[in-house]
This record gives sequence, C-alpha cells and structure tokens, in this order.
Amino acid sequence: MKKSSLLLFGLVLFFSVALPLHAYDGAEGCVNSPENPTAILAAVGSAGAFFVSARARIKARRDSTK
Repeated sequence: MKKSSLLLFGLVLFFSVALPLHAYDGAEGCVNSPENPTAILAAVGSAGAFFVSARARIKARRDSTK
C-alpha cells in the first residue's frame, strides 16, 4: 500500500471518529457535551496499559522459546 493512500485512509478514519465526538454546537459551548473526560481518560489509560503488558508478554514468550 502506498504511503499516500495509507495517509488518506488514516485521515478519513480520524475525521469519521472525531467529527461525531465534537462537543460544541456553537451557541451552548460545552454545556451539552456528550463526552465524559474521566471515562475517555480511563479508556486511553487502560488501552495504554494493555498495550504495554501485551508487548511485555509477547517479548517474554519470544525470549523463552529461543
């Protein structure tokens, strides 16, 4: 896959996720925000912790088979 098509796909994916999560409707500010910052931070933190632990397990398994 070419870099340009991969970049285009990444941008389309980013905007398709980011636009529905946009919190402001202009007049109201963030009064009617659909986002819960604590839940979003918890999800991002959990995903990061899972990634680190999964990478460590894969590395340990790979090292033990040598």
